[in-house]
Amino acid sequence: MKYYILFGPPGAGKGTQAAPLTEKYNLKHISTGALLREEIASGSELGKQAKELIEGGNLVPDELVEGMLAKCFANAEGVDGFLLDGFPRTLQQAIDLDEMLESRDESVTAVLSLMIPDETIKERIQHRASIEGRSDDANEQVVNNRISTYHAQTEPLIAFYKDAGKYHEIEGLGTIPEVGNRLQAVMDEFSALA
Repeated sequence: MKYYILFGPPGAGKGTQAAPLTEKYNLKHISTGALLREEIASGSELGKQAKELIEGGNLVPDELVEGMLAKCFANAEGVDGFLLDGFPRTLQQAIDLDEMLESRDESVTAVLSLMIPDETIKERIQHRASIEGRSDDANEQVVNNRISTYHAQTEPLIAFYKDAGKYHEIEGLGTIPEVGNRLQAVMDEFSALA
């Protein structure tokens, strides 16, 4: 199994790029954001906890997210791997993911990092809020908190994955097909190693 991590700030285009990548490379897309929104919509206890945290622009505790992830890995059939979107977000989550995969005799294949400037993040999130009606995207204070949380907690992962030789930075500005082609150029290197 291949384990790709689609990395980047909120609004970098991870969700937009995931569909063509999962189709082309026969991967299961695991968006922790989508998993959490499903839990919120179901009204489960996890969903209630997650809703309160997300509405404040905070991250959901690792053990909740990791439990959902382990379940996805265990239940996936007929795929050649996974495309993780929104996980890991912290150094501890990256260490936990490595341990989770080691227990399956597997490891992260590559980290694909979409990079865009903060101003572009704000523009894209505001645009997404108007289209999808996501209230968490419409609140400027929440958006600013998410950007600062990303810089503080998630950016340290860049060094972690660079040290592991798995980090690949991709320019996130441009048309959807242009960015997609850049991502696929990197992924083609790994699919050739199958």
